[in-house]
Amino acid sequence: MGAAMRRIHVGNALSAFGLGFTVPFLYVYVAQVRGLGSMTAGIVLAVFAVAALVVLPFAGRAIVRRGPLPVLLVALLTAALGALSLGLASGATTVLLSAAALGAGQAVMQPALATMIVDCSTAETRSRAFAMQFFLQNLGLGVGGLIGGHIVDTSRAGSFTLLFAIEAAMFLLLVVIMATVRMPRAPRIGESAPRGKGGDWKQLLGNRAMVQLSVLGFVLFFACYGQFESGLSAYGVEAAGISTSALGTAMAANTAMIVVAQFAVLKFVERRKRSRVIAAVGLIWAVAWLAAGYAGLGHGSQTMATAAFVSTYALFGLGEAMLSPTVAPLVADLAPTGMAGQYNSAFALVKQLALAIGPAVGGPMGASLHGPYVAVFLLFSLGITFLAVRLGRQLTPVQNQPWLAKSRVVAQGGAPTEPTEPAEPARANA
Repeated sequence: MGAAMRRIHVGNALSAFGLGFTVPFLYVYVAQVRGLGSMTAGIVLAVFAVAALVVLPFAGRAIVRRGPLPVLLVALLTAALGALSLGLASGATTVLLSAAALGAGQAVMQPALATMIVDCSTAETRSRAFAMQFFLQNLGLGVGGLIGGHIVDTSRAGSFTLLFAIEAAMFLLLVVIMATVRMPRAPRIGESAPRGKGGDWKQLLGNRAMVQLSVLGFVLFFACYGQFESGLSAYGVEAAGISTSALGTAMAANTAMIVVAQFAVLKFVERRKRSRVIAAVGLIWAVAWLAAGYAGLGHGSQTMATAAFVSTYALFGLGEAMLSPTVAPLVADLAPTGMAGQYNSAFALVKQLALAIGPAVGGPMGASLHGPYVAVFLLFSLGITFLAVRLGRQLTPVQNQPWLAKSRVVAQGGAPTEPTEPAEPARANA
């Protein structure tokens, strides 16, 4: 890795650390420590999702026009202001405004950092770079949650103020680190380019492969990530009788699988067609839902039910490790020259929508409709396989197997030097 990529990875790790450092404790902080009640605390968590949905459509255009680094620095300053004011806030209005600033800043960081990775990599190195990003994000989330949990004390509001102050200081430190990054010159959409109203989005929506990937991405995030802390945990407690300690073990198994398997599976997926890797993930997650079904609907011992439930989270982690070097680089490779920021932001928007809808649908089902819950999300996992095979028919050979382009010159900014969409889709690359 070059110096720029090393700093980008530091940025990914620290931004994830900040998320794990404070977000798990937001509900307790607002509802109990500040005494604003569960209703306000729930609204605060919703504000995070809403803020992301509001800013991400504009973030993509800003990244395309100005470049990812200036957008990232603004996002970091906004998140630092939101974190610091959240730690000092005592009234509902101040808390909500602070949460909106923190949520908006953190939402914009991800597509900005992803676009920086695209600009500092080639088609051959991109999968490994995004695998490293995902590895460091999970490591940052885990370490952040662990340290934050030892700092906070619900009987002392000052411990939460310290928590948010440290997070704000970390974001400011990251501003200093990222300001030293020397990005390679990448194509941008200049001021002289046509600016038809909604032109960027119209171009994106005209890319059939990107539209299909976005639909696939929604199902991926809805059926997996959107269930972790809502429907699946509720199902485990209510249907399988899983204890809170066992639920924590399952979460740890997920993270451990990612950390242990990430670079082992990377060697496996790098030479496989991306569409087939994603299809395989759908099958793996189908097995995970079968294990969850056994845990909650089977008639084995509690020990067996707990083991099956923990294995569900571990299998999800294996699938995530396979997706990280596959999906994000594919988004970049589908983007025309200079449009990687727009495509990254659009995909982040799809992800955010899935993460907002997933818990709302899965939570009630997992808590009360145990059999239908498992059946529905088993079908969603099989749907991932179907959509991945269908997507493969829209990809060019190089988009589906980037190692084929090893001898070709690839433009910085996430686009081949040739048009990414052929007149006739390559039908034989599923």
